[in-house]
Amino acid sequence: MGMFDKLSGFASVACFAAGFLAFGTAPATAAPDPNFHIYIAYGQSNMGGTADAQSADKVENSRFKIFATQKCSGKGRNSLGDVYPAVPSLFNCGNTISVADWFGRTMADSMPDVTIGIIPVAVGGASIKLFDQDQYKSYLSTAETWLQNYAKEYASDGNVTKTIIDIAKKAQEKGVIKGIIFHQGETDGGYSDWPKIVKKTRDDILKALNLSSDTVPFVAGELLREGCCYSDRVSKLPNTMDNTYYASSENLKGNGVDRFHFNHDAYVEFGKRYAAQMLKAVNRKPVEPVPQKPFGKVDGDSVVAGEPAKIPGKIEVENYDINGVGSGNSSYSDKDSENKGAAYRKDGVDIYKGGDNYAIGYTEEGEWLEYTVNVERDGKFYISANVASGTESSSFSLLLDDKEIVPSTKVPKTGDEWDVYEWLELGQVKFTKGEHVLKLLITGNYVNIDWIEVEDRSLVVRPKFEASSGSQIYDVFDMLGSHVGRVEATTAKDVSQKVRTLVKPKGAYLVKSRNSSATIRVTK
Repeated sequence: MGMFDKLSGFASVACFAAGFLAFGTAPATAAPDPNFHIYIAYGQSNMGGTADAQSADKVENSRFKIFATQKCSGKGRNSLGDVYPAVPSLFNCGNTISVADWFGRTMADSMPDVTIGIIPVAVGGASIKLFDQDQYKSYLSTAETWLQNYAKEYASDGNVTKTIIDIAKKAQEKGVIKGIIFHQGETDGGYSDWPKIVKKTRDDILKALNLSSDTVPFVAGELLREGCCYSDRVSKLPNTMDNTYYASSENLKGNGVDRFHFNHDAYVEFGKRYAAQMLKAVNRKPVEPVPQKPFGKVDGDSVVAGEPAKIPGKIEVENYDINGVGSGNSSYSDKDSENKGAAYRKDGVDIYKGGDNYAIGYTEEGEWLEYTVNVERDGKFYISANVASGTESSSFSLLLDDKEIVPSTKVPKTGDEWDVYEWLELGQVKFTKGEHVLKLLITGNYVNIDWIEVEDRSLVVRPKFEASSGSQIYDVFDMLGSHVGRVEATTAKDVSQKVRTLVKPKGAYLVKSRNSSATIRVTK
């Protein structure tokens, strides 16, 4: 295909934001895995756990995870909200176990087709008022310094419930919130509003996560019966809270040191009792996995499946596969769930009106897109891409069936305003006939990509679009090939501005000089 059959492009000037408005710091799973069951665990010290972990507690279960709510470098938990193995301590950086440890292990053992995740937040000695977003400030203002500092381990302002919600929102990008476990009350023995506030803390969390108590069971645990504070308040919670259950503390022993806390074996048994109650209420049936499917077309708010993209051929990057269901069946990974370009498709990939038609932008390192492709014959084919960048640090790579075929390739800075696209040659790659999955992996922030082309011909070197030093004449054509006029300019930016002044109807226009061509999109 000759140069005049292909257009490099100009994206909207608004794409400038693509490099600087990205949200989030860690990749989010492309689509929530319905077989990743996540449970919020909150309360005070017995939820956090006080007994030393033993060898059996430290054996990693590959299907039991936590979402880090504190950074613990000694345990390799360096990023808040990321997923890590659920090994003691779940609630801090020490070596203790809680009811959540054996709750999670029991849930995983009871449902071999799912993975269990825990969102752990517990503050020893805290009243239920700490978890009430309407009371936490006044409560902490009169609390002792040690308790204030304890709460600040989860949130700098002490708003621990906001931490639960923020981490849970990230967790919802990876799996499904299935339930809540709760242990608290030793501090509130004389607080008559305790049941009402417990319900409020649950309801506030669910509302913030757009969840309903109808589908999210709540399990509370009784206090130590031989201790200071036991009453029937926990067992009566199901009378005032819907879809609520309690785990009995009958015959569970204390630690022999104080009148509040359970011993090691009691935590193990208590966790199993929590799991038994949750298993009565939660939907245990695993969701059948569904493979990702090749893109076909956009139909309103829906995306219809089609045939694999052909190789050799051009792949429009916005036509990535349709997400499947279950682990390993995602077709993309983006760092947040918003389409910042607000164009074309309704999922989390950032697509904007730009390039030849649509392009991806706002890209960040670690994000990726996948395309089911059909290689029509064995051969060595040349790969190129239409790209734009406003920085010197953008890069990407290509993988076929998760094997790298194009190493991380730097994208040159194409324009100060992120509106100039250039062809980038990526080299020659050997392909084998058959169906494969091509992955586009972002390795350096803020590259905008229009399309990728695999060609069965000798490498064609296409000129970069850049005005030569000194003035030069550029002919301007509309997309029907009609000559619109000429502009004289010295820089790419000057060309863009003068074409926008020259033409009246909005749309795409071909600009051609003696040694280069480009497309300018006019949006006025």
